[in-house]
Parts: sequence; C-alpha cells; structure tokens
Amino acid sequence: MRKIILLSSVSVDGFFEGPDRDISWHLVNEEILRYLNEQFRALGAFMYGRVTYELMAGLWPTARRNPDLSAPLVEFAGIWCDMPKFLFSRTLTQAGWNTSVLHDVVPEQITELQEQPGGDIVLSGVNLASTFMRQGLVDEFQVFVHPVVLGQGRPLFEVPDVRMNLSLKGTRTFGNGVVLLHYSSSG
Repeated sequence: MRKIILLSSVSVDGFFEGPDRDISWHLVNEEILRYLNEQFRALGAFMYGRVTYELMAGLWPTARRNPDLSAPLVEFAGIWCDMPKFLFSRTLTQAGWNTSVLHDVVPEQITELQEQPGGDIVLSGVNLASTFMRQGLVDEFQVFVHPVVLGQGRPLFEVPDVRMNLSLKGTRTFGNGVVLLHYSSSG
C-alpha cells in the first residue's frame, strides 16, 4: 500500500513560513534539489491544499522554458507537470497539469488512493497536513530543518489536539547545514 509522506521545510524553531508567507530563508541548493528529484521520480502522486497548489501551478508549468533555471529545477518542473496530483479544495472544481480535485479529506477515499498501484504520495500544505494528521492519515514525515531561527511565523504543526509517536527512520545532513529528519508513524 502506498504511503502518505508529509514533506516540508522548517526553521530550527519550527516555522514553515515567516511573516507574510516568507520562505526566502529556505536554503535549497543544488545538492538538495538533486536529492529531492531522485526521491520525486519514485513517487506516485503529489497532494496539495489549494494555496500550495496555486503556488506550484503558477511556477512549474512554464519553468522548463526559463533559460536561467538550473538543470535540477528544470528537471523538477518536468517531474511536477507529469506527476499525478490531488488538489483538496472546496472552491476550485477543476485544475490542469494532471490534477484531480477532491473537495474533502475522506479517510475511505484516501485509503482507496493508497491502494492504487504506484509509488508513495507526498503531502504538502500546512492546512491539509493538519487535517491528515487529525485523521491519522500521515504515514511518514520528512522534515528539512534549515539552520535559521525566525522567531515568528506559521508553525508547521498546527494540531495541538493531536499527539503522534514517531520512529526515526533516518537523517541526512546536507553541505549547507540543512538536516533531513525522516520519521514514520507508530500507529
């Protein structure tokens, strides 16, 4: 059965984004991009909330034509456009780029998606992640901790009513000081 993997970046103090949705502090370099592309090529789908999806859809479909982008970014653009995507939105009814729109997170429907053949599914977006966590639908967490303290912003985990025991699957340190923490849910 395919796993649902929450993949995100955070500051050392746990913020997903700074004030005014600032993510300029993300230290994504060529090494991290190559690592991510390797992981993404093995996936079966992406899952997004509306805000994250619109951010991605506003950038990646045309990125391959940008001569200033690095080879790993151009490669990611291709992966993103070709990969099946599930968009959770109560306001949008259709989307492009190989995207299916779902209006609510229904556990039985998520299980059906997981039972389909293919690679694991990456989950992105704080609101959507909170909903999945509340319903016990996240199988793994891959959190990239960036060596910066923001002091304020939006926390990655906005679910004070959920406690999850996790098991460490591994870590990886990148040359720029970013550390990947990889956990699985314990049930």
